[in-house]
Amino acid sequence: MSNISSVIKSIQDVMRQDSGVDGDAQRISQLTWLLFLKVFDALEEELELTRDHYASPIPHAMRWRNWAADPEGITGDALLDFVNNQLFTTLKNLPGDPARNPRGYVVRGVFEDAYNYMKSGHLLRQVINKLNAIDFNRQAERHQFNDLYEKILKDLQSAGNAGEFYTPRAVTQFMVDMTNPRLGEVVLDPATGTGGFLVCAIEHLRQQVNNADQEAQLQLAVRGVEKKQLPHMLCVTNLMLHGIEVPSNVRHDNTLARPLRDHTAADRVDVVLTNPPFGGVEEPGIEQGYPADVRTKETADLFLVLIKHILKPGGRAALVLPDGTLFGEGVKTRIKEQLLAECNLHTIVRLPNGVFAPYTGIKTNLLFFTKGQPTQHVWYYEHPYPAGVKNYNKTKPIRIEEFDAEKAWWGTEADGFATRVENERAWKVSIEQIKAANYNLDQKNPHAADVATHDPEQLLAEHARLQAEAQALRDELKAILAQSLGAKA
Repeated sequence: MSNISSVIKSIQDVMRQDSGVDGDAQRISQLTWLLFLKVFDALEEELELTRDHYASPIPHAMRWRNWAADPEGITGDALLDFVNNQLFTTLKNLPGDPARNPRGYVVRGVFEDAYNYMKSGHLLRQVINKLNAIDFNRQAERHQFNDLYEKILKDLQSAGNAGEFYTPRAVTQFMVDMTNPRLGEVVLDPATGTGGFLVCAIEHLRQQVNNADQEAQLQLAVRGVEKKQLPHMLCVTNLMLHGIEVPSNVRHDNTLARPLRDHTAADRVDVVLTNPPFGGVEEPGIEQGYPADVRTKETADLFLVLIKHILKPGGRAALVLPDGTLFGEGVKTRIKEQLLAECNLHTIVRLPNGVFAPYTGIKTNLLFFTKGQPTQHVWYYEHPYPAGVKNYNKTKPIRIEEFDAEKAWWGTEADGFATRVENERAWKVSIEQIKAANYNLDQKNPHAADVATHDPEQLLAEHARLQAEAQALRDELKAILAQSLGAKA
């Protein structure tokens, strides 16, 4: 591991010397398109050995082995000219569609908005030569690289807003474990980010694979859509590293741009796992594709409408949502009313502050629901910090072991979660109570002692009161001072 880790670190050190690469996000973007081509080439080497008449979708001169693999190969201005004017132009315009040429479609999707930031052909050659030290066809090195890839994704957290694409591994693992995807089912993440949920689902499904037919099922098991170029590129590379040969089911697109009615029965899926962007506002006109009574520009709300719609009857979903969706009113109320009427929202796990730090300090929740039966009651589980921990941070993130208590308590949906019992962390709220509260799902733990509020409105009111008190005190002091000065005069 230390060897691959030091290779990646030295590559980033070389990039720092290049005047064209500005900041972590650009460095990671630059590294990722290079990695993608190298990984793609390594997988093609395997396919040439195992498949008769394998034909690459990439023209001969543009394949990694033919321009990048030779350490004494093209460099300087000639390399820069080749990359900018031939390689990128060719790959952005590759023919290919998901059905007839899925590999060409994948490569074009990765490159359509990609960019070569490096200005020095000599430094670019150094980066390429260092990258060639990693052998992706050696199982041990590929496994090490998967671990390292997780680290690269984590590094994105500190690269400005790019942290929005990273859900902590423990959270994705818990959500996958509890929804329990099974071979033959289709798993969708409509806001894929860098592919954390899909990779977790692949690992979960791979344990069920025992023969070639089942492996073929696994290859078609995951679907995703990602709006932004960098996370899409990271996701596609991530899936290839996890054994998905042709990740053509992960599209570079905006899921919400497609009108709701255009999602037909063929688009419906068995499992949705996602952390939709929250706090975001969709571009004007997107909401017109949604029914009038649930129209909103708030991204997380539109995703909730979409997920409810796109699940098959009996389909299961687990998603991350902020507190604001739970207690929000107006359109949010109507969306929650429809969700509870059409799905069994059986569990809400309330996460403590800091799970998504430093990207956001907003309190988040994990919602688990199944489509087809109305909700009778909602179980809540308040996830505590582990002993001795006051907050999570980058060096001390949430860990999967912390979810052992929830897993032991969970039970099964088939028996209506009959084994669940209330405790200091878990409580049950009836649909009648939720309706009476105007579909406010922000139901407090009745077993918890009163804790300090972090409600913004209350905090602002308290702040205003203290400001007014301070101002009154200042006015009083001024009056006393003016009086004493007047007396002296």
